[in-house]
Amino acid sequence: MRKLENSELERLEVEDFKQATKTPIIIVLDNIRSLNNIGSVFRTADAFLVEKIYLCGITAKPPHKDIHKTALGSTETVDWEYYENTIQLIDQLKVKGIKIISIEQAEDALMLNDFKPQPGSTYALVFGNEVKGVAQHVVSASDLVVEIPQFGTKHSLNISVSCGVVVWDVFCKMTMK
Repeated sequence: MRKLENSELERLEVEDFKQATKTPIIIVLDNIRSLNNIGSVFRTADAFLVEKIYLCGITAKPPHKDIHKTALGSTETVDWEYYENTIQLIDQLKVKGIKIISIEQAEDALMLNDFKPQPGSTYALVFGNEVKGVAQHVVSASDLVVEIPQFGTKHSLNISVSCGVVVWDVFCKMTMK
């Protein structure tokens, strides 16, 4: 087995990415502190052709050198927008028929492996603060809460890891039948 060279990866150019059909997934970052986490989420969004990222509350916005360091240019490909108030954003997304899913540990949460996306639906996946998680009022405003099953002692994943796990899972369920 031979490792592929970068030139063999058939990467999209920025304009081709912008024109590509997107996966009906939106990422909402609710008060993320770490600029590196924000950059990592942009890379995940780029990898799976996510429709858009919304940066909310204290979540920093590009351009910023620490976001750029981990985003590796994906802030130029993935559409993003800033909203100060996460609930106002959620209300606007719901009016458009977008299903809001908070990724959180909560009563009656649906385990990720049991989540089945409905054809023709767009999902906004809400990821929360590194310490406090998704704010309770945002969880309460969500259509569904999905939890990543965990079996160790911490029951805690870094937000960028959580985003990668969830987006990959939902992407596969939506596109690889």
